[in-house]
Amino acid sequence: MSIYEDWRAYAEKHSSAPDAQKFWTAYLEREKHFYEKLLRGEIEAKTPGALAQALGVPQEEAVGFLDGINESLKAANELEALTPETEISLDYDPEKLYYNMVAAKAEWLYTLPEWEDHLTKERRAALYKEQKRSTTVVKGPKIGRNDPCPCGSGKKYKKCCGRDVA
Repeated sequence: MSIYEDWRAYAEKHSSAPDAQKFWTAYLEREKHFYEKLLRGEIEAKTPGALAQALGVPQEEAVGFLDGINESLKAANELEALTPETEISLDYDPEKLYYNMVAAKAEWLYTLPEWEDHLTKERRAALYKEQKRSTTVVKGPKIGRNDPCPCGSGKKYKKCCGRDVA
């Protein structure tokens, strides 16, 4: 079993535990500290085992942090093949990481003051707006009963394609 599978089992176990809310609240606080250290450049771990030791968390939890950041890395880690000695990358793309944090609705992460050293306030606002716009559904203009039918028949909508609409 890979340590990524260990992480998934660890997370599943804590998701169904009676104190799941308490566990995940504490986990998210530890995750926040991980990102603070990462953004400050304080993490130089080269393996999952070293990352866990540097953060003072179980190895499964360190792999959970890797899972959360993996899509934002310049070269993604192959999570399914991780062993405690596998060399890992933490070389992230700041814009991609910020964008993904906004997408995950992780306000406690994308509002960290450490972002000021990586992205300007204007760039963060632009990335925030870009991400929010990417998930907004825009409907086309509504066709009125007396408008020409969009099928191109030349008839009014109510006499053509609109007659079957209840």
